[in-house]
Amino acid sequence: MTDELPAASHTIQQFVHGYEEEGVLRGFRCGKCGTRTATWGLRCPVCGHAERTEEPLSGRGTVVAFTVLTVPGDDFLNDAPYAYVVVELDEGGRITGWMPAVREETEITLGERVHFAPSYKPGVQFVRDGPSGAGG
Repeated sequence: MTDELPAASHTIQQFVHGYEEEGVLRGFRCGKCGTRTATWGLRCPVCGHAERTEEPLSGRGTVVAFTVLTVPGDDFLNDAPYAYVVVELDEGGRITGWMPAVREETEITLGERVHFAPSYKPGVQFVRDGPSGAGG
């Protein structure tokens, strides 16, 4: 591997703008090993290969870890408490986000199905799938 950085299809700011302003989650697939990721990067996190193809993501996945935050950052003062989640996406890759409707640890479970829901708040917001989660 060389020290030269590969070219990116877009900047980190454009990546964040995609989900915060356009409501689009993007990911990458490695051209060498096929690994899919849901976060921005210049190289494959598995094999280090620089050739990666950008792909849209459905935003649907499963909660694999979570915590309930009661002391939020400034942008979320009126939303606390809320869950901070790690979601394994159906296409592959994991992404972190938040769930505003979760107030206590007993209100969320590992393995719960969720989907990305664009928000005016920063970050990636997830909501529950199913009848009350507007699983659309």
